[in-house]
Amino acid sequence: MLEFYPQIKWVHIACVLASGSLFALRGLLVQGGHAGAAQWEPVRWLSYAIDTTLLTAALMLLSILPRALFANGWLTTKLVLLVAYVVLATLALKRARTPRARLGFFMAALATYVYMLGVARMHHPLGWLHGWLA
Repeated sequence: MLEFYPQIKWVHIACVLASGSLFALRGLLVQGGHAGAAQWEPVRWLSYAIDTTLLTAALMLLSILPRALFANGWLTTKLVLLVAYVVLATLALKRARTPRARLGFFMAALATYVYMLGVARMHHPLGWLHGWLA
């Protein structure tokens, strides 16, 4: 399966960008007072399809990467951030009770998403901060 690594990685990255973009769009719809459009069934199903493909590609990459890659903790950090992102995104899109709380959770989810991108890009738990703090 190693020979398919570049294609699987490409699918994973494309799904990361698609998932984040769709979340940002849905969050902006909620912030703009169009929560119904953000929760529209075809949009939710598209989100499920993208996220399922993303998870499948991630598990495929996990199965073919050398174990030494996990020595510095960047992947563990990314997984912890993923859980935080999912919780924050759920609160931002539908669970938070007030518009102000939804905005706060939306901004926190976007910040978490950007930090996850940095961790993945830099292959370091500090992500984008790696060059400045390390």
